[in-house]
Amino acid sequence: MEVKARAPGKIILAGEHAVVHGSTAVAASLDLYTYVSLRFPTPSDNDEFLRLQLKDLALEFSWPVARIKDALPEVGSLLSSKPASCSIETMKSIAALVEEQNIPEAKIGLASGVSAFLWLYSCIHGFKPATVVITSELPLGSGLGSSAALCVALSAALLSFSDSVSLDMSQQGWSAFGESELELLNKWAFEGEKIIHGKPSGLDNTVSTYGNMIKFRSGNLTLIKSNMPLKMLITNTKVGRNTKALVAGVSERTIRHPDAMSLVFNAVDSISNELSTIMQSPAPDELSITEKEEKIEELMEMNQGLLQCMGVSHASIETVLRTTLKYKLASKLTGAGGGGCVLTLLPTLLSGTVVDKVIAELESCGFQCLIAAIGGKGAEVSFSGSS
Repeated sequence: MEVKARAPGKIILAGEHAVVHGSTAVAASLDLYTYVSLRFPTPSDNDEFLRLQLKDLALEFSWPVARIKDALPEVGSLLSSKPASCSIETMKSIAALVEEQNIPEAKIGLASGVSAFLWLYSCIHGFKPATVVITSELPLGSGLGSSAALCVALSAALLSFSDSVSLDMSQQGWSAFGESELELLNKWAFEGEKIIHGKPSGLDNTVSTYGNMIKFRSGNLTLIKSNMPLKMLITNTKVGRNTKALVAGVSERTIRHPDAMSLVFNAVDSISNELSTIMQSPAPDELSITEKEEKIEELMEMNQGLLQCMGVSHASIETVLRTTLKYKLASKLTGAGGGGCVLTLLPTLLSGTVVDKVIAELESCGFQCLIAAIGGKGAEVSFSGSS
């Protein structure tokens, strides 16, 4: 038996940075996924290894299951109980297991993801041999929620073989989880995110688990249902950035200019709330969709201007903004800024020729372009018989 799970990436449509200062943010899922396939050996295979294949990076890791069992004795007691946090002691043991794999220096950033994999696998599944293959349509480390999509898809694949969820394995195609199962899945994915990021907000894994859109304010997440299709061009500037430093920079500016910055954050809060109202209201015909898209474009431009006020733009982001503006398209950075990705709304009535021209021009600057629909499905699984 083999199970495949997929979980979407995410974008922040409005409210990044301001959300740290109490404003509302709106995030949405993307129809770009991370896929995890999980296959168990048959008894005749006599295979006692846990194997992890990162297909896109052409990397493969393997551990004898007995070695993992020796290294993580306390995990056995947690099995398939409720989601648990990884202790500092266990983290050290996991780090030693990861170090043995000699990850190439250039890819050392993957170590935390491999650690999260070992923790989730051992907690949900115990010390059983298996082959886990991971592929992704999401660029790594660009603010599109690639680590959360990994934790969600991995937890979904593992839970579908556990007693905690009941799924119809005979069903063809992708199947979704039930409400209480999604909650469990989200909690496990959050534990994986904690290993990768230390103190994540929980926003990324929640969007990836449930899909659609989420309003987020002061730690409270509200699931919202979008009633209109939106297409975005996502431009990955490929400029790496230090999120902590960017967040700290906004806080320092707030200390220096408290009155001006509080007005900036209030304006962002209004933009996020207006945006979520537009997305949730019904759009029966093309005319009303076009009107809504025009409003969303204006809100995106306003939000981008306020992000510039916060000091989190970057020369690469400005290049994307100038390029898309030539074609009368609205763009804003998404996530931490300082590089990373830029969103450009592609209106329903925009011709494909224009899209091709914009992409060609952006790619000539060395950027990577992806087109994605916004606010789609969350985590899903699909089963296939033993091959």
